[in-house]
Amino acid sequence: MAQQVRGVVAPGKGEPVRIETITIPDPGPGEAVVKVQACGVCHTDLHYREGGINDEFPFLLGHEAAGVVESVGDGVTGVEPGDFVVLNWRAVCGQCRACLRGRPWYCFDTHNAAQKMTLADGTELSPALGIGAFADKTLVAAGQCTKVDPAAKPEVAGLLGCGVMAGLGAAINTGGVGRGDSVAVIGCGGVGAAAVLGARLAGAGTIIAVDLDERKLATAAGLGATHTVRAGDGDVVEAVRELTGGFGADVTIDAVGRPETYEQAFYARDLAGTVVLVGVPTPEMRLELPLLDVFGRGGSLKSSWYGDCLPSRDFPMLIDLYLQGRLDLDAFVSETIPLDGVEAAFEKMHHGDVLRSVVVL
Repeated sequence: MAQQVRGVVAPGKGEPVRIETITIPDPGPGEAVVKVQACGVCHTDLHYREGGINDEFPFLLGHEAAGVVESVGDGVTGVEPGDFVVLNWRAVCGQCRACLRGRPWYCFDTHNAAQKMTLADGTELSPALGIGAFADKTLVAAGQCTKVDPAAKPEVAGLLGCGVMAGLGAAINTGGVGRGDSVAVIGCGGVGAAAVLGARLAGAGTIIAVDLDERKLATAAGLGATHTVRAGDGDVVEAVRELTGGFGADVTIDAVGRPETYEQAFYARDLAGTVVLVGVPTPEMRLELPLLDVFGRGGSLKSSWYGDCLPSRDFPMLIDLYLQGRLDLDAFVSETIPLDGVEAAFEKMHHGDVLRSVVVL
């Protein structure tokens, strides 16, 4: 039987979000209804509200979430009612050429729930990243639910569903940071700070945090950065080289996603080093580099989508590290807020006042 719950809806481009009554259908084959316990306010949600993703309004926002499975549809075997899960926005298909080659983190056919959640009047909603978790409950594909240890706090566990995983994965999975490596992270918001933490977890010897905001640099230092560089005080490339014996970093991570920061990451790496782009550029951005420099410097230029993660592998492992006290995920929760605090959280995000505001239900 369909249920009616509260949810945060973006009604139109640039319009303030509002709380609406949402109708959640019973889960169909391969689907699950999840009672949401916590959901982080991610910059991608703001992109949806501003029309930066697509124009399929109205959107049900929220995607960085954890909760408890309430019910499942036919054919679901991976989770069952009562399981504590982190939601992910890339439920792998298991059948595409990437999955069949043993690289499911590159899955070409990820899936979401087949049924639509709606407003009370029947208007279909577009759930953010196929999740829509700024709500008391949400309907997702069962493959979007990753079971983890219920001892973890929901407001912390949910952050693995997007930003923290993107940053950690950019360092560990995409960048392949190893013991003793030097790493430079350009941009130390939520994703960049997580990249710093990932580099530390991987055993990097030198971790350089770069940002314009002293507050973000202080946070990065607390998460494991061995050096900080304020981007407005001089040449970032020269500063990174100076801190790495004149060579540049083994791995540079652009967590901003602008041509200027990517160029800094490109030239701040050592010969044969790796550049990782994890910050999301906008469609109109263009990059110009001398092709001879691309050839002559060697190494790898990579992009990191969702930290090249495999949720079934990475989420439980990272939660275990958190519960062992080896991964400080609590540092990312700047504040907890009610469901009606999302619009104010967007404003705080815009001003750089928080790493993450987290809705707790």
